[in-house]
This record gives sequence, C-alpha cells and structure tokens, in this order.
Amino acid sequence: MEQSNLYQKIYEIVADIPEGQVATYGQIAWMAGRPNAPRVVGYAMSRVPIGLNIPCHRVVNKAGSMAPNHVFGGEQTQRQLLEQEGVTFLENGCIDMEKCQWSFFV
Repeated sequence: MEQSNLYQKIYEIVADIPEGQVATYGQIAWMAGRPNAPRVVGYAMSRVPIGLNIPCHRVVNKAGSMAPNHVFGGEQTQRQLLEQEGVTFLENGCIDMEKCQWSFFV
C-alpha cells in the first residue's frame, strides 16, 4: 500500500473513534492492515493535513499514556481534551483502558 493511501486509511479510522473513547497506535495499525506498523500511525498523526479535523488526541499508546510533550502543546492539553469528552484516568495518570478503549467490534 502506498504511503499516502495508508495515511488516508489511518485518518479514516481515527476519524471514527467515538468521543469519550481512545484507540492505540497498534490497534489502528491492525485495523489499517499493517499490524506491525504502529509507528507509522504515529507518523501519520504528526502529519495530519490542516483542516481535516482528525481527533488525534484520541490516539494513545497501549499503556494509556499521553503523547510526548511536543505534541498537543504538552500532555496536559491532550489530557484536558480527553477529560472533556469523558475519558477517565487512573491514579498513575494513564487512561483507564478497560473503560475507555474503543471496542470497534461491537
């Protein structure tokens, strides 16, 4: 699959993540047909064209940690966006993945 087509597929998947839920980089890679390429999802998220309105803040690592500080203006910004949508966090600062991970098979 050509990179631009793969990015487009990733953007379509991320656009479908419901408000109040999150998906992991690996989950999205698997859904895009590239299960061994979660980093590609990260690269795609860092290159979303302006105006696409992709909810990149709903994409997290498998532990439910926030993106690095250079993304979203810092992890607090991402956390605030997710909390506004009803995403819950554990005491360790990670997302409660059992409650909030997108179950796309439903």
